Amino acid sequence: MNTTVVRFYHRGAVVEVEAAPTRSVLDWLREDARCTGTKEGCNEGDCGACTVVIGERPAPGEEGGRDVVRGLRLNTVNACIQFLPTLHGKALFTVEDLQGLAAGPAGAAAAPSAEPPLHPVQQAMVECHGSQCGFCTPGFVMSLFESYERHGACGARPSRQQLADELSGNLCRCTGYRPILDAGQRMFELPPVRLDTAPVLQALQDIGAPAPAADAGWFAPRTLDELARRRVEHPEATVLAGSTDVGLWVTKQFRPLKGLIYLGDVAELRRIEPTPDGGLRIGAGASLEDAWRALAQREPALTDVWLRFASPPVRHAGTLGGNVANGSPIGDAPPVLMALGAAVQLRQGTRQRTLPLEDFYLDYMKNALEPGEFVEALLVPPAPAGAVTRAYKISKRFDCDISAVCAGLRLVLDGGVVREARLAFGGMAATVRRATGAEAALLGQPWTQAAVAAAQAALAADFTPLSDMRASAAYRRQVAQNLLQRFWLETRPDAPLAPARTSVFSVMPHVAA
Repeated sequence: MNTTVVRFYHRGAVVEVEAAPTRSVLDWLREDARCTGTKEGCNEGDCGACTVVIGERPAPGEEGGRDVVRGLRLNTVNACIQFLPTLHGKALFTVEDLQGLAAGPAGAAAAPSAEPPLHPVQQAMVECHGSQCGFCTPGFVMSLFESYERHGACGARPSRQQLADELSGNLCRCTGYRPILDAGQRMFELPPVRLDTAPVLQALQDIGAPAPAADAGWFAPRTLDELARRRVEHPEATVLAGSTDVGLWVTKQFRPLKGLIYLGDVAELRRIEPTPDGGLRIGAGASLEDAWRALAQREPALTDVWLRFASPPVRHAGTLGGNVANGSPIGDAPPVLMALGAAVQLRQGTRQRTLPLEDFYLDYMKNALEPGEFVEALLVPPAPAGAVTRAYKISKRFDCDISAVCAGLRLVLDGGVVREARLAFGGMAATVRRATGAEAALLGQPWTQAAVAAAQAALAADFTPLSDMRASAAYRRQVAQNLLQRFWLETRPDAPLAPARTSVFSVMPHVAA
């Protein structure tokens, strides 16, 4: 198989590796670097046993991000589905690094028989009995380490609920979560140990851009124009962003890929910026975490779906553009974006075109992309006056699970009358779709319980859902109708239900800050 040269910072030095484009970070760690603290559990980014922390220099405009710690951007990712070449110019931190940080410069001069001190994260896990069989422990430790650095950098301590959300991508089946959350609080009470980011940043600056590898099946363009050119030249190649889906093509489906075009080095694609009309332009390469945060700041009602969209490591690596382009009928972002009236901006060479998101999906896992074309951005218009918006996710497991049904719902009310209705559902058809019949039943009607009943009846004709392992067709149909009722209860003109009556996250509004 063709290989490409990758240079990144690991264990205090820059390493150079020749790797196949789809070799995972986890395989390299365990098989080549012999850093076996990072574990393989599910090998699909679900259990968190392989969690590592990636450090990188923030792009211009990202310096003030909440995940930037003393000049270094730190994020957890799942090593099992992260391809090794994506590490070029970045830093990789694993559980093996933590004792070295605790030992500090004096650690190298200590007696060979001396046991290195534990990092506060590790010491807290010991004191709070946060590990039993220990298999999942390194992943928890790395998620806690990222939290420790990020919150410590601004002198803050996370609440217990914030810690629970930050650990939602780490599964434990024997210790349980109480002692681990105890450790998350205890680690801030121990003598502090901080990552010295200065040598890391200097090393990353010295690495420079990746060497061209045109014959290796791996393309890592640095600019939007270069990306557009590469995409036209190689329409058969797979566009790779966070590999949270493409990674599973390799680890689970063993699918051969005809080259990869990596988007992660194109800073222009990561921009999230207001538009002249007051809307929002989200670059296709913006992480799911950054994109959802921006959306929830404008529409606080989206906070619940944001916090339940996969896990922090997946949201750090995956992108909103990738989630939209993937086109899964059970994807959580498309129904919400459709309800907001979003459009998708496409590019092919120098040509740009824009489609309403509902016109982008043609059939099951088929979209309107032409050969050589890619998603450049999502365009979210400003909310009209009188708009009320909600988003609901129904799944078997509350955190980090795939939806059985996801709904994005928006009405524009004028004097209590529905002037505009956008009701979009995932999990109800071969594609995410708007419920046109239910929308028509509401238009021009007073927003009343009778109007809701008419929309519920129409909804039954809008979709013919399937039964599968996540839900039966009858369950999906009933749940979709029930969500319209919940929407009414939360937004009715008289005595709407307060957020505390409907959201488990109502006690933690600071999360969206």
